[in-house]
Amino acid sequence: MGIFTRTPSTDPARLAEKLAERGVYVLDVRQPSEWRHGHIRGSQNVPLTQLKRRLAAIPRDRTIVTVCASGHRSAAAARTLRKTGCQVENLKGGMHAWAKKGLPVEKARRR
Repeated sequence: MGIFTRTPSTDPARLAEKLAERGVYVLDVRQPSEWRHGHIRGSQNVPLTQLKRRLAAIPRDRTIVTVCASGHRSAAAARTLRKTGCQVENLKGGMHAWAKKGLPVEKARRR
């Protein structure tokens, strides 16, 4: 993989289809407070700042779709994951694009 290799991206509608097929692992790399405010159902929260030390906990048996607010942090996460051999895509436009399409956003329940 060259330094100019682009990470594949997926749009919100396609991610929604993949989630219905249970074919992806959604990795939200925002801060926990952002994730609690609203996230894609079933997504796992690993902040970008913790990603390298938590790589072992990320499954490698399916495509990983990285998510953040706008797509910038998740693009960095996707590059990191690709370097370790993961099959990964980045959600184009992030949670902003997901919500703009009217797709469901789940909020963490307060305990």
